Amino acid sequence: MAARRPVHRYSVYVVELSPEVWNEHRFRKANPGYVAGKPLVYVGMTGLEPDLRFDKHKAGIQSNRFVRDFGLQLLPQLYEVFNPMPYEGAREMEVELAIGLREAGYGVWQA
Repeated sequence: MAARRPVHRYSVYVVELSPEVWNEHRFRKANPGYVAGKPLVYVGMTGLEPDLRFDKHKAGIQSNRFVRDFGLQLLPQLYEVFNPMPYEGAREMEVELAIGLREAGYGVWQA
């Protein structure tokens, strides 16, 4: 019997947030190095397709408040190259991607 291959069905995703999220104290406090004019984003991971996960956020289903209230669109150019991946890879990539974007001056919220 052949060994089963692990299913790589997890993804990281990035949601562009509206500029109004900057008025939220918790968001500003989490981004002391934000460079004015850079995107404000949410970074997450999911076992769903990123567009379906975004729709669930917007509908208030297991949603992050910042995405529900301020989410504008997915930014696939920032994450598609990494997907799909195993669960542990997605967990690690979510953190690494958030760190990288923050270091590039983005305003980032990562759950």
